[in-house]
Amino acid sequence: MTLVVRLRSQLDPGLNEVEIVERKGLGHPDSICDALSEEVSRSLCRYYLEQFGHILHHNVDKVLLVGGSSKPRFGGGEIVQPIEIFVAGRATAEWNGSVIPVADLATEACMAWIRAHLREEVAHHVRITPLVRPGSTDLRALFARGTRRLLANDTSCGAGFAPLSRLERLVLQVERALNDTNTKTRYPAIGEDVKVMAVRHAERVTLTVACAMVDRFVRNATDYSEHKIAVQRIAMDVARAVGSLDVTVHVNAADDESSDVRYLTVTGTSAEAGDDGETGRGNRSSGLITPYRVMTMEAAAGKNPVTHVGKLYQLMSADLSRRIVTEIADITAAECLLVSEIGRPVSDPCLVDVAVDRPAGQSARSQIEQLAADVLKSGDQLTADLLNERRSVF
Repeated sequence: MTLVVRLRSQLDPGLNEVEIVERKGLGHPDSICDALSEEVSRSLCRYYLEQFGHILHHNVDKVLLVGGSSKPRFGGGEIVQPIEIFVAGRATAEWNGSVIPVADLATEACMAWIRAHLREEVAHHVRITPLVRPGSTDLRALFARGTRRLLANDTSCGAGFAPLSRLERLVLQVERALNDTNTKTRYPAIGEDVKVMAVRHAERVTLTVACAMVDRFVRNATDYSEHKIAVQRIAMDVARAVGSLDVTVHVNAADDESSDVRYLTVTGTSAEAGDDGETGRGNRSSGLITPYRVMTMEAAAGKNPVTHVGKLYQLMSADLSRRIVTEIADITAAECLLVSEIGRPVSDPCLVDVAVDRPAGQSARSQIEQLAADVLKSGDQLTADLLNERRSVF
């Protein structure tokens, strides 16, 4: 492992004059694809463990959602064409003479997640097409070689940072508040497809919230406007809790009520008609889209949680950054890049590149090296956390 510790005086984008942060919520088509990729991977892992005692090679990080067609209207509309979801990737389909029902596992996992997290109308109007094929001979062999020491399944880079800025915390908390079960109970018209974009200029923040409204819970135009006010109020309550920012909230900015144009849906997601989705196009493993931060274009969702560093290094780099900030005095911000080489042990990356915001970080090199070694040995725990849904990658 090559470790580089360098000084970067400006690591916190919250200190910049401007900052941009975005989050795509649970019901956004891209987030749906990330979630389904993860759910299929978990389903495969559980089957492999139950049947064979260990996880077999797979990567199902290529889910594509093709939006349907709908006719929403106040009081309840209809779905005209279904949502189509194509699950592509690679998975072990035969082991020691046993045939593994990969297609059935993928379809059942997708439908179970949809029923649990989206409106019941979605499950009635979605078609799942499993297109998962066996992996290549060389990659399956590489995975199998890692019985004693896990070997990287790809040449890849993971990126992480700590801590979150005020704006990043605000965006995360606004989306979570709008998708909270208590919010849905009080305002069932607020759909799961919530996207939050924040632009900060000095201390002034413009928060643009796109929130799909569920038509059967909206009586008329006045009722729709009142629900927009409710969304705005919830976002402002979160902003006050985060504190010290002057926040303006715009809800469904594309609405033109004079032309009878509103963000009204049958299902609470734009996937029914307005948008398509793909794994890896949405939130990074931090749960956010942060153009002022280090990040990679790696799609972490759906990759196997044992050897695919495209998933593990995303989480490890964030964990290392958090531990540096928490455990080393005088360092208030850190970022990390972990780079793998295919076939190299997961615990031994080619490069660990750490940037810190205080000179103390360079004098604490040995402490950072020990923290990096600890984090890189945490693969088993990360695998368990991912399987038990204690960690998210989107």
